[in-house]
Amino acid sequence: MTEENKKKPNPIDIHVGSRIRLRRNMLGMSQEKLGENLGITFQQIQKYEKGTNRVGASRLQAIASILSVPVAFFFEDAPGEETGGNRGFAEDSSMAFAVEFCGSPEGLQLNRAFVKIGDVKVRRRIIDLVKALSADDAD
Repeated sequence: MTEENKKKPNPIDIHVGSRIRLRRNMLGMSQEKLGENLGITFQQIQKYEKGTNRVGASRLQAIASILSVPVAFFFEDAPGEETGGNRGFAEDSSMAFAVEFCGSPEGLQLNRAFVKIGDVKVRRRIIDLVKALSADDAD
């Protein structure tokens, strides 16, 4: 391995790190809190999230447990998955858009507020309202 290759993070490591960050932000959890739960520093969490440090299997399992997601969550839409065969989604670009939106400040605020609404009927009416406002009749 050349010196140049050592400094460039692997695309999968970057993707996994971005998914860790996405889920952590969706839960409103700080890097400090995640690190504390894992027994590591927030700087190490930063390195994982940037993809500069690779997350080992046992650590990824622990992160998945703390963030209440299956390990597979971190690999969804990973680079090179287009030919994966087991995905079966025809709407990969819309899924990527949804993931990007959920990671945005507005998406995070909307998601956090929405999941706090306990009444299923109210949530359904909010979805109907948003669809009407967007003038998008797609389900």
